[in-house]
Amino acid sequence: MATVGVLLSGAVARLREAGSESPRLDAEVLLAHAIGAERTILLAHPELTVGDEAAGRFEEALARRSTGEPVAYIRGIKEFFGLAFATDGRALIPRPETERLVEAGRSAVMTRLGAPGRGRAPAPVRVADVGTGGGAIIVSLAVELRRRKVDLATDVTLLATDASPAALELARENAVGHAVADVIAFVEADLLPPALRDDGGPIDVVLANLPYVRSEAIAGLPVAASFEPSIALDGGPDGLDVARRLLSLLPDALADDGVALLEIGADQGSAAPAAVDDMLPGWTASVEPDLAGLPRVLRVARGAGR
Repeated sequence: MATVGVLLSGAVARLREAGSESPRLDAEVLLAHAIGAERTILLAHPELTVGDEAAGRFEEALARRSTGEPVAYIRGIKEFFGLAFATDGRALIPRPETERLVEAGRSAVMTRLGAPGRGRAPAPVRVADVGTGGGAIIVSLAVELRRRKVDLATDVTLLATDASPAALELARENAVGHAVADVIAFVEADLLPPALRDDGGPIDVVLANLPYVRSEAIAGLPVAASFEPSIALDGGPDGLDVARRLLSLLPDALADDGVALLEIGADQGSAAPAAVDDMLPGWTASVEPDLAGLPRVLRVARGAGR
């Protein structure tokens, strides 16, 4: 039986030759997954021997990764916002930068829950995650609100939409895994459904991580992206085609004091607000950075907004 150190050494060389952008990390994560241990154990004990069955699983994983398949699909899970999400080819793999959208959504919801006299009879804060994919955003938000003692049965309503039935099924599975499936409505729709849920009231907080990669840039993405649904990546010539379609729906769908929060590409810090100015005169648009200081969240609201 080979040791951890020997297996990792061979795997790193193999993955580097195959073109992996992070061969050492990939090898460590896949071996840890194969033997069912924490990666830190491998790093601390390279002398440990690995059984034949686990070594076989590792070999299968390496073969898949050598073709460019993402590590998240091979493992079947991806960590996001402190939670583990099931991942497979039905939806885009959650990215760390998207956590900024969850944070912005949480802030918007908590602000509204704490605001006295919201201008209408007491009602839950309505939240819609448009293009939910595997559900990472809406599920993370639901779990976070629950941690903050928000009553998910009365204080908020949570809607998740996607045009892909397969993606919605994955989102439901993740919601079940985190015990929030009973408080999220999953609706198959192209962006927003024709009729909103409950009494048809407007949406207070719209969250959306829509395709924003420029079509011509798709071919230049890492090979791992070729395993993800192209519909979840391709945003048209300037990356904002799908975002513009959502913007066109906001006058009818968004509450007067509502806010729409859209994830954008790092190269869209000027183009995205310009699209809002062009399509929604009198509305406000601002861009919030991610932890790297790059443009990440487009905030859209009527007038001065919130």
